[in-house]
Amino acid sequence: MMRNNESIAAEAVGLLKSLIRIPSPSREETAAADFLQQYLEVRGMETGRKGNNVWCLGPMFTTRKPTLLLNSHIDTVKPVGGWQRDPFTPAEVNGKLYGLGSNDAGASVVSLLHVFMELCRTEQSYNLIFLASCEEEISGANGIESVWPELPPVSFALVGEPTEMQPAIAEKGLMVLDVTASGRAGHAARSEGENAIYKSLQDIEWFRDYRFEKESPLLGPVRMNVTQINAGAQHNVVPDRCAFVVDIRSNELYSNEELFEIVSQHISCEVKARSFRLNSSHIPENHPFVRKAIESGRKTFGSPTLSDQALMPFPSVKMGPGHSSRSHTADEYILIKEIEEAIGLYIQLLNGLSI
Repeated sequence: MMRNNESIAAEAVGLLKSLIRIPSPSREETAAADFLQQYLEVRGMETGRKGNNVWCLGPMFTTRKPTLLLNSHIDTVKPVGGWQRDPFTPAEVNGKLYGLGSNDAGASVVSLLHVFMELCRTEQSYNLIFLASCEEEISGANGIESVWPELPPVSFALVGEPTEMQPAIAEKGLMVLDVTASGRAGHAARSEGENAIYKSLQDIEWFRDYRFEKESPLLGPVRMNVTQINAGAQHNVVPDRCAFVVDIRSNELYSNEELFEIVSQHISCEVKARSFRLNSSHIPENHPFVRKAIESGRKTFGSPTLSDQALMPFPSVKMGPGHSSRSHTADEYILIKEIEEAIGLYIQLLNGLSI
């Protein structure tokens, strides 16, 4: 039998305060992972671990059922300038809990963990896995992607990120391109050489002006931005090399490989993709979880920000307490009532769900 939401939320807030006290920037989450693993094991749950990823399978797990994954991440960015408080000292003031990672995504971690433990008390039509992942903020290779070979097949994932508990049913992907124009060095005072900067200008203009044909109702168009440029060694030498970086945010209508092919056909410079792995994601509104969320008054949307959804080879929804605008800011906070409301809504949507 499940407990009342207030008592569950009180435990969740207590855990969040403990996690705030433990610095856990990406690639340095060991202490936070140790603490969370011990927290689960003290409560009688068997855990798995790979690197700084910690997971737990529900005790009623059976291969005869589909599997639902509850996931959020324990890593944070490093504190930005402007903090008026100690980012690692949790402070509860007027209903707000301040601390680094409180909003992104500690509130989701502790809410989903305690919902997991509550749902494990009753028989469901699906298996449950809780996974606290690392390196999310940098999409690191040792993060969630490294765990898939260790887990049973997953049918659906609920990803905790600050969305004001509205379901993001689509998320933009990311591809970063390194583009290089090659010229020939020469003395700037004479008509010598071939200026690589000038050779790059046409392609830079193309990235600025090109519009991909397919626009998403949820995510809008694919967006490209030239964000870095580097050329030249000194003022009197015609540069023989100009390198620039392009940030591409994809929608669900293109794979990163498709976008790369289109780019390659239109530019003359040499282009290399750092990775194709961070694709856009999308789940239809008729998915049972999404339908139930809509029936409860939630509004679906497309998210412009990247999360571990990009590395999930199965359907997923991003939904969690907090507000995206508070992420990565000074004096980051979560409202206590947001955690209470999240736990109640998670249980309402997941208890008795058929996937």
